[in-house]
Amino acid sequence: MTDHNKITLYVDADACPVKDEILKVAYRHNLPVFLVSNQWMRMQVGPLVEKIVVTEGADEADNWIADHIDQSGIAITADIPLAKRCLAAGAMAIGPTGKVFSSDNIGNASP
Repeated sequence: MTDHNKITLYVDADACPVKDEILKVAYRHNLPVFLVSNQWMRMQVGPLVEKIVVTEGADEADNWIADHIDQSGIAITADIPLAKRCLAAGAMAIGPTGKVFSSDNIGNASP
């Protein structure tokens, strides 16, 4: 699904309070989205969205995102360690409130 010339959104979806808003933006801008969670989500999604259900475990969704994201990706997460891993992979990371994480603010960040 990933086109390396296009931004791809990676959503840490289990506790994300803004999934609907993310999908509206993704559809408006024709962006592919991975909704990554530990359990199946009952929500209608379109062809740009792929639901990824990982095995149970505290960091399995985070690991999937960190293993798949690259410089064309944007992670949406409230998880500071995951945001830091995404930045290390060359990607962007944004909290669910819209706060953009950077190497300058990740050390003392709160979502």
